[in-house]
Amino acid sequence: MSPFVKKGKGILCMGIYLNPGNEGFWNAVRSKIYIDKTRLIAYTNELINTEQRFICVSRPRRFGKSMTLKMLAAYYSCGCNSKELFEGRNIEGENSFLEHLNQYDVIFLNMQQFLIRARSQNVTDYLERVVISEIRETYGALFSEKETILAVVLEQIFVKTGKKFIFLIDEWDCVMREQQESEALQKQYLDFLRDLLKDQSYAALAYMTGILPVKKYGEHSALNMFWEYSMTDQKVLQEYTGFTEKEVKSLCECFGMDFAETSSWYDGYKFPEYQHVYNPRSVVEAMSCHKFSNYWASTEVYDALKIYMDMDFDGLRADIVRMLGGGHVKINTRSFRNDMRNFKTKDDVLTLLVHLGYLAYDSETREAFIPNKEIIEEFENAMSVGGWSEVMRVVMESEKLLEDTLACNEESVAEGLDRAHMEISSILTYNDENSLGCAIGLAYYSARKDYMLIRELPTGHGFADVVFLPLPHTGKPALVIELKYEKTAAAAIQQIKDRKYTKALENYTGEILLVGINYDKNCADKPHRCVIERIKKNAVQNCNNQ
Repeated sequence: MSPFVKKGKGILCMGIYLNPGNEGFWNAVRSKIYIDKTRLIAYTNELINTEQRFICVSRPRRFGKSMTLKMLAAYYSCGCNSKELFEGRNIEGENSFLEHLNQYDVIFLNMQQFLIRARSQNVTDYLERVVISEIRETYGALFSEKETILAVVLEQIFVKTGKKFIFLIDEWDCVMREQQESEALQKQYLDFLRDLLKDQSYAALAYMTGILPVKKYGEHSALNMFWEYSMTDQKVLQEYTGFTEKEVKSLCECFGMDFAETSSWYDGYKFPEYQHVYNPRSVVEAMSCHKFSNYWASTEVYDALKIYMDMDFDGLRADIVRMLGGGHVKINTRSFRNDMRNFKTKDDVLTLLVHLGYLAYDSETREAFIPNKEIIEEFENAMSVGGWSEVMRVVMESEKLLEDTLACNEESVAEGLDRAHMEISSILTYNDENSLGCAIGLAYYSARKDYMLIRELPTGHGFADVVFLPLPHTGKPALVIELKYEKTAAAAIQQIKDRKYTKALENYTGEILLVGINYDKNCADKPHRCVIERIKKNAVQNCNNQ
């Protein structure tokens, strides 16, 4: 018997909006790949009937938001028995497991669905009509047949029965994202949610998900009772934002996939406690298909990314080039108004890209960066359709630069870096070794097909500026690149040796190339110089003397 059928009655314990039951979660746990995130329920149980009971979780697409709501619906929905579904899962060992299991009337609202189905109607009017119609089947005797306001219906049910409701709201922000020009509709929608939830005794818990946080839509603070968990600060929900490193390692072992390459493709989202968070949907697809690829592109359109990349804010293009080169850029996330229209600075654009998942964010350093290979391909796709021709020329020539480096052709490498610098000099100006490092990272763009790029690798005696660590089975040497600004390339090589930067790669058993690069702005004809040495069997050899 399916677990979402009432035993002994033979009827489904599912509504559409009222008590949707556990079929969605049942399908999830029966899937080939299922990662147990049920301990999240222990946290939401703590918040029931408290001042903190209003939760807004914002994450990018493909990060399991809807899956979480199905799990919560299965756990809280009364009228069905979900105990078997949760047996053996992490939540079963928590003290609150049985206390709240299937004890609440759940109201499940998918706002994307309502927006589509309302068509020419007012979306909240349509929502109230169809939801009240379903509630009437169970509680019709407790409120007037003429009542059209959902909040009033729920108030009357609560007053007469003491019943409380748990609200699960998916795609809460779709009105803001898809009706960006209609401020009147947005204000009316926010007023509806405020009336439905704020200060309502019948609301035991509200858990809503979307891409954008809620608190700064103009000066209208309709939803200021919500506690926000976003990509700039997931607070205690870090573990549930995506797949953790431990979870992905386990999947790689189970499906025979290389963990290092999986990390290169899908890791990179970073939080204070969980430094490695993976895009869950992409990992699942890679494991299922047994193939590494850009699965993000199957549901996202790069044209949208290009619109934000091309916005005319001073310093935005330079920051994007720095990140394409593997660098991190400081951003102020606090000025962002949490919509997709009102941008005042480049920081607002970059903060939106963090919420959309195109950038990762380190809250400790307050820096944004491109997280992984999957996302960098999205930037490449967006640049390829125009407006970034000089950057694309550098990208196109990066394959030859890597070949020249592996061949230890120092002159050709220096000339290639000169050309790359000329292309991007109008966007990114060299003024120190850090900006030089970003440009070098971009010049070696194609290396990321076979390498993992690490900027400022800790070595115990300082930081190596740029390290390219080969992915397994590529058969290519590691590259340790040290940069100098108005000094000498030989001095860069000597620093690698003196500070023993290669010791950071002591678990790496292959060949290593030491690459010293110097930029001298006073040398107009050939500002870059390059020296390359090869480490082989503990002996350092100059490439030109082999």
